[in-house]
Amino acid sequence: MPMGFIKLKQWMCRSLLLALSLTGSVSAETLLVQKQTLEIAPFTTFNGETIAQVRVGYETYGNLNADKSNAILITHYFSGSSHAAGKYRADDAQAGYWDAIIGPGKAIDTNRFFVVSVDTLVNLAVHDPNVITTGPASIDPKTNKPYGMTFPVISVGDFVQTQKALLDRFGINKLHAVVGASGGAIQALQWAATHPGFAERTVAVIGPGFKLDAHSIAELDTWLQPIVLDPNWRQGDYYAHSLPNFGLAHALRNVTIAALSSDWLDKQYGRQWHDPHQSPAQAFQHAFKISSELLKRGFDRAAVVDANHFLYTARAYQLFDVSDRVPAMKGRFLFIPAKTDRIFPPAMSHQAAEILRKNGVQAEVVEIDGGMGHLDGVFRIQLAGQAIKDFLQ
Repeated sequence: MPMGFIKLKQWMCRSLLLALSLTGSVSAETLLVQKQTLEIAPFTTFNGETIAQVRVGYETYGNLNADKSNAILITHYFSGSSHAAGKYRADDAQAGYWDAIIGPGKAIDTNRFFVVSVDTLVNLAVHDPNVITTGPASIDPKTNKPYGMTFPVISVGDFVQTQKALLDRFGINKLHAVVGASGGAIQALQWAATHPGFAERTVAVIGPGFKLDAHSIAELDTWLQPIVLDPNWRQGDYYAHSLPNFGLAHALRNVTIAALSSDWLDKQYGRQWHDPHQSPAQAFQHAFKISSELLKRGFDRAAVVDANHFLYTARAYQLFDVSDRVPAMKGRFLFIPAKTDRIFPPAMSHQAAEILRKNGVQAEVVEIDGGMGHLDGVFRIQLAGQAIKDFLQ
């Protein structure tokens, strides 16, 4: 597992352990998983563009039953991957991001369910050896060079299309549930819109509801702006040159700042100086600890992230709007916002649930109160473990 991702996970580990201590321990059994590959050739995007070959990675946990009725799809967040649970090797430093709720005897019980998770197209972490994805960094067979910004614009509907292709390979024509956090919540609701009734249940964790509003679109622009302002970006044509990692690191830092609550950051860093002997009041070059540490973590993560993939992923989510398809949605819905979330505040989930209820669809809301902000839906998901378990029953 790449060092940048390990450092990020270790940084959050204390918070995860606290959440588990508050909600009870999970099974000590180690779930060993293997990354597999789905290939689609050719692939046609939502706007009619053709990609000669698409490859995405996926993982499965548990076993598919005889009538193929026990499948649950896990859809991952903006900077995540299909590594939702378990470990690739027993000595891995960290398990998948939702290992607290996926596995034998857990909220999403792999003794009962066949769980599938898929890397998105244009996945940010294309340089992570455990991520398989097609995007701007992939080789265009027409030129034998990376696509760069000639790669077609991708939508969340295209993410769903690859997932549907995988389920078709398994012969699965009904899902017990689709469950996802943040960008994964967006994918889950895109499923409900694109394939009404295919999933009997939809769990949208820390999501925006049925569309990205103007504020969310603009916030994504602030995340990606450092990349396009980096001279090394070269309009996306940087693969034979110096990488725009300065801008990318700042973009990744911006994501982290937005994803964590003000209280959590203040408790973690306060007004500490980067160097106890160098006051920020004495020289502009002297930094606060929060500024230097978050930027360092941005550079660590940039080692496995591609700048163009970041831009394409952001655009896919900016395009998300299924509000006109709500009347066709079927099944049951559970929204799980985080109380201190600044990216997608709980009001968005409550509004979405109310819209569904007005259309005669069963929808409920359970809030996570973990204090971390948006990342409660990833690193403190166990706080909603019982609600998820009950909903899946």
